[in-house]
Amino acid sequence: MSTTSLEPLTIGILGAGKVGTVLGRLAVAAGHRVLIAGSGPVSKIGLIVEVLVPGAVAVPAEQAAREADIVILALPLGKAVTAGGLGRIPADALAGKLVLDAMNYWWEVDGIRDDLADPRVSTSELVQALLPESRIVKAFNHMGYHDLDEGPRRVGAADRKAIAIAGDDADDLASTAALVDSLGFHPVVAGTLRESISMEPGSPIFGANLPVQDVVSALAAFPESERGRIVANARTGEADDLREAALVRG
Repeated sequence: MSTTSLEPLTIGILGAGKVGTVLGRLAVAAGHRVLIAGSGPVSKIGLIVEVLVPGAVAVPAEQAAREADIVILALPLGKAVTAGGLGRIPADALAGKLVLDAMNYWWEVDGIRDDLADPRVSTSELVQALLPESRIVKAFNHMGYHDLDEGPRRVGAADRKAIAIAGDDADDLASTAALVDSLGFHPVVAGTLRESISMEPGSPIFGANLPVQDVVSALAAFPESERGRIVANARTGEADDLREAALVRG
């Protein structure tokens, strides 16, 4: 279902799990060319894609990254960001690319990872630091895959739901917003990558399947939420430490 006049793009999706296949179906329905890569051999992923994402093509991760106009990371975060750096992400092939980070930290899946749970840093900032030659935007992470699958609506529909996005570059946010719109959702800019922590698990918006004004309200409620207070306290402490270090150096 194409919902806007956005020209067809090639969308590369790294991850053939529930979120990756749902986003693949939405992108195919919107008229985009979709390349999907998973963790197994292409022959195995090909069967999954054939059944769950008709019209998409299973390819190696590097091909999906190189040929795509926009790449979506839909991997388990702990597999993408390992203790030693990058995991299952073809960094060289992603150089210069707009990369949408749809990943979340789940300790049940990713293990106990202090680096991924640090309230001073959003997980998308970590991804950007590991992919310095790519342009990262947080998107498609806060809505459940069932709601994503069932939620697309045309522009102007009374029951159209909203998807929050966050990034540091206005042009990249505009491109991401156009893609979100084409898939059938209203894009809402949540702020910078640093501010994308307001979209992570534990925030008021996480799990939200809401219209635009309610998504705006949920984002605005973050500072007063339990998670928001934890983040604010941690970041205040970080700022105090930096000021103290600067005074010592001075």
